[in-house]
Amino acid sequence: MQQSRGVSDASDASDASEMVAPLIAGLAVAAVAYAGRYSLQAWQAFKARPPTARMRRFYEGGFQPSMTRREAAMILGVRESTPAEKIKEAHRRVMVANHPDAGGSHYLASKINEAKDMMLGRTKGGSSAF
Repeated sequence: MQQSRGVSDASDASDASEMVAPLIAGLAVAAVAYAGRYSLQAWQAFKARPPTARMRRFYEGGFQPSMTRREAAMILGVRESTPAEKIKEAHRRVMVANHPDAGGSHYLASKINEAKDMMLGRTKGGSSAF
C-alpha cells in the first residue's frame, strides 16, 4: 500500500505543476492585454491634446517694397511698441545669426539694419540698398 501512496503523491505534484503553467500563461496574457490597452489609451490622449506652439512659425512672404513698422517688428522679432533697448538687443541677436561675415546674406543684413532704423525712428525715407 505504501507504494501506491508514493505514486499517488507524485501524480498529485505533477497535476499541480500542470495546473500552474496555464495559470502563469493566463496571467502573462492578461498583463500584456492590460499594458496594450493602457498604451492605446495613452496614445489616443496624446493625439487628442490641443496643439501647442512647438516651434515659431516663420512669416511666409517676401519683403514689402517699402518697409513698414509692422514688417520691421516682425524681422526683429519684437512688438511694435518695444522700447529702444530691447530693439537694439533684438537687432544684435538677429544680426549675429545673419551677419555676412559669418556666412549670412548681405541682403538680409541690410533688411535687418533697415528694420532697426525703422523701429528706432531713423529712417531716411528710402529702402535698403538692394
